[in-house]
Amino acid sequence: MERQVLPNSTLILVFGILSILTCCCYGIIGLIFGVIALIMAKKAKQIYLAEPELYKGYNNVKSGKILAIIGIVLSAIYLIGTIIAFAFYGIEGLQEMQEEMLREYGGGGADF
Repeated sequence: MERQVLPNSTLILVFGILSILTCCCYGIIGLIFGVIALIMAKKAKQIYLAEPELYKGYNNVKSGKILAIIGIVLSAIYLIGTIIAFAFYGIEGLQEMQEEMLREYGGGGADF
């Protein structure tokens, strides 16, 4: 009997990677991908541990779970930093800082 690929093993890995890549989107998107990957990894682990001889692809699940945890931590740090920045500077202060940086570093002008 041929071993089947564990359900959603590749998707868990992809969501784990996306949780890291999207952690800079104010932390929210990375948190969403990370939490979904963790929930799916838990279900896949239960399926695998029930009958490990029937499935392959558990390494993708383990890797995806680790990446999801890293993505959740990075997203949480970024989200907390964003909340603190809004609390200290407010929207107007952050907009002023952004405009100053754009003026200083030439954001959008063709000054070659």
